[in-house]
Amino acid sequence: MTTQELATVTRGPSSTLARLSTEALGYATSSRAPRTVAAYRQDLDHFRAWCTARGVPSLPATPETVAEYVADMAQRYRPSTIGRRLAGISVAHQLAGYETPTKNATVGAVVTGVRRTLGTAPDQHAAAGIGEVRRMVSRLDLDTLPGLRDRALLLVGFALAARRSELVALEVADLETREEGYAVTVRRSKTDQEARGTTRALPRGTDPETCPVQALAAWVSAAGITEGPIFRAVDRWGTVAPTALTAGAVADVVKRAAARAGLDPARYSGHSLRAGFCTTAAARGASERAIARQTGHAVNSPVLRSYIRHASTFTDNAATDLGL
Repeated sequence: MTTQELATVTRGPSSTLARLSTEALGYATSSRAPRTVAAYRQDLDHFRAWCTARGVPSLPATPETVAEYVADMAQRYRPSTIGRRLAGISVAHQLAGYETPTKNATVGAVVTGVRRTLGTAPDQHAAAGIGEVRRMVSRLDLDTLPGLRDRALLLVGFALAARRSELVALEVADLETREEGYAVTVRRSKTDQEARGTTRALPRGTDPETCPVQALAAWVSAAGITEGPIFRAVDRWGTVAPTALTAGAVADVVKRAAARAGLDPARYSGHSLRAGFCTTAAARGASERAIARQTGHAVNSPVLRSYIRHASTFTDNAATDLGL
């Protein structure tokens, strides 16, 4: 959402945003991740179109309007999508200086009813654990630049527990060679919107075929990359692009590798590597704190704990020791 688009949501002289300068509006937008802002914009466009079709205002919207909107979406969208769209409505109202209608008791009751009726199980892609990652890597053509790049991306993404945005943002200057591997500077992440930066370990592996440090060094050397983005596109003639891959391209790499390995590509995404790290580390006894230090999650993060619970489904289950 651009500064101009934010400005268009203001209504009346009492609006907070109406009194902000263009510069201040820009900072307000920058306080959230670009992908989050883009998602809010799409969701708000959907809500505006719905309101326009019914002749009701979208900003400020009444609690009754939002409750009807939720009820209308219930038969066509997952609860997670509905929740995300409500978050966008809430943010738009807060930034425009209005009381958010999403906190109204009526809206809350409708949302609760939807969740109880439809369930709240998340639509998650499969985690790519160590077994899946090994299968993916083993099917790559390492005599080609794309093969070398994809191996490095898969192994680094897994071992670094990196988000797609973090992978494509990595540059040569972010790597500090250590005896144990690389100390990798992640300059900005979803949980570090002020760009303080964090350092994550990329340790050497015990298997040369799947060592992320060796795979990364092999790709960078073969591609002739000495500065700038690490993960880049390669065209059909083997020319390496000067710019970084997009976040969407990371998902494409994972899906192609999954298909080559005989896995269902529809079940995997760019997030599968990060999720796979969490479940694999938890299954092998890593503490929640150690996993969080690598992933950047808060120690008590519900998302992180869901990965850990998934990993312990059978390893920490009373039913496994019943003697059946």
